[in-house]
Amino acid sequence: MKLVIFGNNYQDTNITAILQLVDGLRLRGVQVALERDFHHYLQSQAGIIVDTPTMCCSQAVDADVALSLGGDGTFLTTVMWVVEQGIPIMGINMGHLGYLAAYSLDEAQQAIDDLLAGNYTIEHRAMLLAQCEGVDIEHPLALNDIAILRQDTSSMIEMETTLQGRPLTTYKGDGLVVCTPTGSTAYNLSAGGPILEPSTRCMVLSPISPHSLTMRPLVVPDEAVITIVTHTRADSYRLSLDGEGITCPAGSRVTIRRADAQVKVIQRTGHNFAQTLRHKLHWGS
Repeated sequence: MKLVIFGNNYQDTNITAILQLVDGLRLRGVQVALERDFHHYLQSQAGIIVDTPTMCCSQAVDADVALSLGGDGTFLTTVMWVVEQGIPIMGINMGHLGYLAAYSLDEAQQAIDDLLAGNYTIEHRAMLLAQCEGVDIEHPLALNDIAILRQDTSSMIEMETTLQGRPLTTYKGDGLVVCTPTGSTAYNLSAGGPILEPSTRCMVLSPISPHSLTMRPLVVPDEAVITIVTHTRADSYRLSLDGEGITCPAGSRVTIRRADAQVKVIQRTGHNFAQTLRHKLHWGS
């Protein structure tokens, strides 16, 4: 088995555990590679040579499984680099919530055992694709959400929105979030949107601080095509894809649709969504 590991540069207290995880994988015959920047970080913090091949994210990732060590941000970064190649992702949480990760750091050994024994399931998660006229988006896919946000102004922005080519409404406020079922527990939830079961085939439009009380979150089919023309007193506005910001000129058109690619998320055998809500979001507590 070939495995590539992605991480972040905020792991100072976890360095020993990470090195033990890498050694444990190699002792069990797994071919391990580290994402190049993460490899450099481990060497600089550990003060030793981490004798493991590196892999640059600009090249095609050659692996059977990708391992994300960190929080949800690290998981989303891992998605960005491996989704087009259909590589399954296993998450080990080293952050705060770790909503997307199947295992905690204390369960790292169990994660290895399950991976090598094939004791896991794979969930296919939908993604969104964004296009903005006149702007080249390097990474146009998002697992969680795509958001229109104001920039360089305290005034509200106006987002003229159409659904399937038909006028929907003009949202007025601080912005608009379009999310997948996976991303329904992220920015969408903070904006007052509904929680969706991850396999549901739909998207949600949730206005951010809307100027009108009639502007409520809206659930639409995932085959819908959404277009948004944003008007602002500033020269530009912000387009955010899973937290990665892009500057777009005022008046430009953004098109959002379901992407062809899907993310393969490794889950424990017997995992269910209700369990995740109870244990990670303390649902009903």
